[in-house]
Amino acid sequence: MGLEVLHLKCHIGTDTLSLARLGCRRVVGLDFSAPAREAAGHLARQCGATIDYVESELYDAVEAVGGERFDLVYTGIGALCWLPDIRRWARTVSALLRPGGRLFMREGHPMLWALSDPRPDGLLVVEYPYFETDGVHLSELYSYVEHDEPLASPDFVHFNHGLGQVITALMDAGMALTAIEEHDSAPWNALGDAMEEDGHGEFRLRNDSSRLAATYTVQATKAPGDGAGRDR
Repeated sequence: MGLEVLHLKCHIGTDTLSLARLGCRRVVGLDFSAPAREAAGHLARQCGATIDYVESELYDAVEAVGGERFDLVYTGIGALCWLPDIRRWARTVSALLRPGGRLFMREGHPMLWALSDPRPDGLLVVEYPYFETDGVHLSELYSYVEHDEPLASPDFVHFNHGLGQVITALMDAGMALTAIEEHDSAPWNALGDAMEEDGHGEFRLRNDSSRLAATYTVQATKAPGDGAGRDR
């Protein structure tokens, strides 16, 4: 592929490794967690991949990579829900891209994030905000990573961002939307018995999957020029 790529919020680097295997000229992974970065580096070395990892909060990414710009910024599922300000995120993405550079992201759909946890009666209920707010305080004793003991710090804040808010933020940051697609499946079971495996490594609603957009994909290109973006 021959591109210079930055993976934002790379966590333990599995997607980062996949990008490197596609033939990118250079791959950089960025995450705020030191243990995740160390695990990502160990995985890359085990697989013989050359990947640079940077430890930084996402909003500080421009400074953390020394002002370097990239051909492609990638972000995967479960990245935006930790960020309180989607407009600041979009400005950061734009600042990390060269003119003509591209963003590719797949994320959990805000409609899915707005639904309640699995209920005994099986009903799908809108319980949490769809649009960006100050965040929802939640607590989970176990994470998606397999472990025996409950989490030492189970409390966290979850942020949702409406689809229109995400798209508008990118446009206001000097990005041109080139593709958007909503998907009825997700790569994890978010709703317990209400979802079933689809045979391709993903999960969708057991009864009439057309009722719910579970994830979405967005691609956007940075406009020619300085692309510094504008804010209303």
